[in-house]
Amino acid sequence: MNILNTKAAILSTIKEKSGLKQTVYQNTIDIFNDLRVILKDLVEEYNKELQTTDPNMMLTYEDKGEFEIIIKVASDILIFSLHSNVFQFNRDHNVWEQAYVKDNPDNAYSGIINIYNFLADSFKYSRFDDLGYLVARIFINREKHYIVEGKRQMGLLQTDLSACKANRESLRKIVETAINYSVNFDLLTPPYDNVKIMSVAQMFEKIQNSRIPTGKRLGFQFKSDDV
Repeated sequence: MNILNTKAAILSTIKEKSGLKQTVYQNTIDIFNDLRVILKDLVEEYNKELQTTDPNMMLTYEDKGEFEIIIKVASDILIFSLHSNVFQFNRDHNVWEQAYVKDNPDNAYSGIINIYNFLADSFKYSRFDDLGYLVARIFINREKHYIVEGKRQMGLLQTDLSACKANRESLRKIVETAINYSVNFDLLTPPYDNVKIMSVAQMFEKIQNSRIPTGKRLGFQFKSDDV
């Protein structure tokens, strides 16, 4: 291949991939903005149904800007986080076995929205060593088709990229399933041997900041769990 052909190939690839990735990213932003509306409406709807003046029971919604939305549900916080990059599924992923992707590999490029679960007190008391949990992640492609990866127990895993197209109804189902899973996922006591020794410095820090590391699963590793 001569220099002119090489240059043409590079320019063609840049144009094609750039356009594809921009489409995927814009779709992901559109879906994330739909989630803003869904989450805000859901918080208002649930609060009306709760019919309580107890602020600890009321849901709250907080828009943190372009990439994050936070809702508080009882003692839990769910963070919906938009990733700023576009990815292609690794070659071991099952989407490559699907005709939808085999017929057009461009369908494998996806944006990602992650859903994390934290304890509300971790934020309230600035316990920076506390652990969060990746509840689910949503992949959105150039045609606004999506799949959901997460905990099997959630009951919302969607693996067929050709069959699932994002809309308000499907997004609301994902949101409510993630909330239901999080509020029913209880805090576990850490093993005694993990907390039986504490230095004076650690105790002073605990007294001042209430920062004993806490999480629904202390020291969890998402990949080692049953997914």
